[in-house]
Amino acid sequence: MGKIKVTLVKSAIKRPKNQKLNLEALGLKKLNQVVEHENTPNILGMVNKVKHLVSVEETK
Repeated sequence: MGKIKVTLVKSAIKRPKNQKLNLEALGLKKLNQVVEHENTPNILGMVNKVKHLVSVEETK
């Protein structure tokens, strides 16, 4: 499986608790922070919940 880079591009202020918890589980705390994860269904599900707050790039 490949990897994906997830970047936090919008603030989590005034967002529902479940979205904040998903960002925390992904390892995102600050704006413009980038984390790299394996491209698994679990990670993609978490990214899908906060897709309006993050940008995603696929890497090899």
